[in-house]
Amino acid sequence: MSVFYYIIQTPLGPLTAIEEKQSLVNLFFRKVSDLNAIKKKTPLFAKLEKELNDYFAGKLRVFSIPMTLKGTDFQKRVWQALQTIPYGEVITYQDLAIRIGQPKACRAVGMANHRNNLPILIPCHRVIGKKGHLVGYSDGVEKKAFLLKLEKESLL
Repeated sequence: MSVFYYIIQTPLGPLTAIEEKQSLVNLFFRKVSDLNAIKKKTPLFAKLEKELNDYFAGKLRVFSIPMTLKGTDFQKRVWQALQTIPYGEVITYQDLAIRIGQPKACRAVGMANHRNNLPILIPCHRVIGKKGHLVGYSDGVEKKAFLLKLEKESLL
């Protein structure tokens, strides 16, 4: 099985994408050079680069990239629920816990968000703290703020 990687430049810096079996499995907010993978711009990466460029230009609201979720069953449920949050909207960690049928699992939901391997495409940035604070973004709260502002402004 071949594993490929490609680095995409974005307004938030480089994103390293990893593809297995023609499906996106990871997206990192940094350059990763010590991968056991082949650097190649595959058709999937070309599509991802176009969709990300369109997203950052405020022209794309829903991604169509094939993705493979790698995690526990609980994490996958959280990540699937994240994909139902509409573009430009936010919910709290508690709201997300309720959506997956585990209203007392706010912290576990937060940890699943932290382990999201496909940021932006699986929009964990749309989840905020109970009092409306921007908390808990593994790639930095400033990136979360940027993404939320981008989405809000493109809705105007």
